[in-house]
Amino acid sequence: MFRTALRNVLAHKARLLMTVLAVMLGVAFVSGTLVFTNTLSNALQNSSAKGFDHVDVAVRAQSRASEGDTVGKAPELTQALVDRSAGVPGAASAIGVVGGFTAIADKDGRLIGGGFQSQGGNYWGTDDARYPLVGGRAPSGRGEVLIDSETARRTGYKVGDTVRVSVDGPVLTPTVAGVFTTDDGNVAAGGSLVLFDTATAQQLFGKTGAYDEIDVEAAPGTSQDALKSALDRALPKDTVETTTARRLAADQAEVIASSMSGLKHGLLVFAGIALFVGTFIIANTFTMLVAQRTRELALLRAVGASRRQVTRSVLVEAFVVGAVAGAAGLVAGIGIGVLLKVLMDTLGANIPAGPLVVTPGTVAAALVVGIGVTVLAAWLPGRRAAKIPPVAAMSSVHAAATTRSLVLRNSVGALFSAAGVAVVLAATGMSGDSGQLPMGVGAVLLIIGVFVLTPLLSRPLVAAAAPVLRAFGVSGLLARQNSVRNPRRTAATASALMIGLTLITGMTVMAGSLQTSIDRMASEAIRADYVVSMANGNTLSPDVGRTLSTTEGVTATSPMRNAPSRIDGRTEFLTGVDGAAFGTLTDLPVDDGSFTIGGTRVVVDADTAEEHGWRSGSAFTVHYADGAAQRLTVAGVYRSNEMIHGILLDTATLAPHREQEAGDMLVMVKTASGASDSTKDGLAKALGTNPAIRIQDRNDVSDDIAQMFTLMLNMLYGLLAMAVIVAVLGVVNTLAMSVFERSQEIGMLRAIGLDRRGIKRMVRLESLVISLFGGVLGIGLGVFFGWAAGELLGARMPTYELVVPWGRMAAFLMLAGVVGVLAALWPARRAARLNMLQAIKAE
Repeated sequence: MFRTALRNVLAHKARLLMTVLAVMLGVAFVSGTLVFTNTLSNALQNSSAKGFDHVDVAVRAQSRASEGDTVGKAPELTQALVDRSAGVPGAASAIGVVGGFTAIADKDGRLIGGGFQSQGGNYWGTDDARYPLVGGRAPSGRGEVLIDSETARRTGYKVGDTVRVSVDGPVLTPTVAGVFTTDDGNVAAGGSLVLFDTATAQQLFGKTGAYDEIDVEAAPGTSQDALKSALDRALPKDTVETTTARRLAADQAEVIASSMSGLKHGLLVFAGIALFVGTFIIANTFTMLVAQRTRELALLRAVGASRRQVTRSVLVEAFVVGAVAGAAGLVAGIGIGVLLKVLMDTLGANIPAGPLVVTPGTVAAALVVGIGVTVLAAWLPGRRAAKIPPVAAMSSVHAAATTRSLVLRNSVGALFSAAGVAVVLAATGMSGDSGQLPMGVGAVLLIIGVFVLTPLLSRPLVAAAAPVLRAFGVSGLLARQNSVRNPRRTAATASALMIGLTLITGMTVMAGSLQTSIDRMASEAIRADYVVSMANGNTLSPDVGRTLSTTEGVTATSPMRNAPSRIDGRTEFLTGVDGAAFGTLTDLPVDDGSFTIGGTRVVVDADTAEEHGWRSGSAFTVHYADGAAQRLTVAGVYRSNEMIHGILLDTATLAPHREQEAGDMLVMVKTASGASDSTKDGLAKALGTNPAIRIQDRNDVSDDIAQMFTLMLNMLYGLLAMAVIVAVLGVVNTLAMSVFERSQEIGMLRAIGLDRRGIKRMVRLESLVISLFGGVLGIGLGVFFGWAAGELLGARMPTYELVVPWGRMAAFLMLAGVVGVLAALWPARRAARLNMLQAIKAE
């Protein structure tokens, strides 16, 4: 039986090719994802590990957790602690490190490094081993900086040039005193690093006289653990904590691996979708192959083969096909991993250099997935073939499904569909994250139910196309009859396309609805003409708000400043605003009381009010970070949005309790002339044409918030294209098998006068009908899931509104039609080229 199975595989090379391709694409996606994420993770870990070359033990301020009704405040690392660290036994040197976001503009005024990768720090003394100078000298004062050699190479800056730099808003124009080299991972990934002298860095980063970290290097012969023990004995345990560089590197590697896991899991989900779609194709292919070999299998049964042996022979075929597809998918996946890395570099997401990582786990996953999916999909057709009595099989009495089996299938499908709809509808009434799992379970149940019911659904939906097909004469009539001749095959073929379009349609409906709700939020809740913020999301210097308030043409401004506090024993963030101006800059719906901010009167969003049981007139005690307590009164309860939420109070009330003069999250601005290009240019010039500062009007704010959803949607389109490609292979496979099975029939049609063009048209129309059938089901399910997910999300977004982009739905249906036409090209050509006499003689 084993030799028979192998001979059958070799005898049906062309028929199994599409199955191999379907499995190979899914496996390639899985292995490509693993190769890419492992390579990226390894490169980032190696790059980050280089940052610990000049440190053996790091000393950091001990974090202070919130206790009772007070908010903890971390102690400062002073110069005295640096000196004490340098003097412990086994320490060769100790340096204080301070740093943060630092924007540097290129010669055209554009930000270098993409925001979060634009960093700054301090150059320690005159000979900092971390940053070897390749030109110039150490910086001195606010008027001089060092830049990394990669930034100098990309921008053309050299020693003596003037550059534009910003730390928290105001623009500095220092001179490049020198250029240095570094192994910093941010720089390797396309970022920038600017160094100031220590005193200047401390002042700019709000750490006057203090440091973020103390890096201690061990003397020759001293281990990291021994140095850590010496530091623990010498330094105050209640204010600092020590960590070895080895531990820091391991923690960094763990963080990188954790961040990669999200990307990896997301990509693997879509690989799973492609494999899920491929499973239908494999099952369909083996069903047809087994049907074609029914007499052969019956003969094996007649000469003594058992049912188990027949099933096993089919599974051996599947194992061989899966092994070949898995190996080919692994090779293709390695290529996909390389291409993804090149694509990210092309898009500007520079990745540190590193070797391609193909782990034994990746190889095992490719083979297990390839073989497992193929064998699983082939098991049911093999089992079904083994159950056919030999005499009935030799008489070809085996094709038609019994009424009992169809009733059972339709009953199971109806049960799954009803359960799926019920669970999805129940999930829409839930709040928060509690409805996500039921929504997912309901979606899976409904998709399975519709898949099981597709043979029943195919007849009325295909019949609806009869008036159109009638216009194509005999070819159209035959195409309609062929489409419903084998409902199970039609259903399996259409289901592959249905799943891909369900996901694409559902995500499109959700993205369109979210975009509309965000646009409404920006247009209805924000009256300000502009929102000013830092490019990387960090806080702005208070000087920015003061500059804007005195700029010509500006009629009102208000900062938004965050500060931690303790209320009712738990941490709550307060947002300070200009109470007098904020009402003219926003238009937030008020559910209770009035929108009045000033003195001890505050407003809170509806969710926070519900959590604490507050309403208009309620009073509560807030404990600020400096330990002071104050009694505040709720003047009103408003509905929040993505930008404005939480407890809002006047900046004059909050200011005395904040550290120094901390920065603003953003500044809202209203101008006399309204939003225009000239007004925006005027504000930019008033702020020194700073590359680190974003000035956005309401449309920009909406686009910025929606950018994440748009990026996600575009990624989904690209990833789900894999499922559509697999579905195309399924249609091609089905049509090719159908043409093979109907060779005699096609020969008879040719003999009685149907020309080659009519044969091609018949096959193309059949493919078109099947593809459009899958498209209609997929779009219908996608709209339903998009609506349901929107209902769940709308509970947290007051401005949410369902929007069905009918234009895109029509485009998706046309895509399904194009898939059908393209998939029919080769089978139609093959059918038209059949020799009619040989076809008529075929059994």
